[in-house]
Amino acid sequence: MIRKIQYPKSFSKKALKLIEKNPALKELLRNVFHTLQRDAFDPSLKTHTLSGKLKGRYSCYFNNEIRVIFKITDYSVSLLDIGTHDEVYKTP
Repeated sequence: MIRKIQYPKSFSKKALKLIEKNPALKELLRNVFHTLQRDAFDPSLKTHTLSGKLKGRYSCYFNNEIRVIFKITDYSVSLLDIGTHDEVYKTP
């Protein structure tokens, strides 16, 4: 099932900053979003459920350093955060 990808403004800003720092990430990011849209649990993404304050959300690998945090509904994938492991799993 193909789900709609939702990009909140806060997510888009962080993603654009990452691409500005490293333009080569643009195509990889596009591929990850395309895969999430088709199958959020594709093995290449290493999608896993989160616990604690992020319970009910999922994380996938963008690359070895970058993670994407998202929520899934029957019809959409809402992208919530992107960044390094320490950035996306930070504790307040």
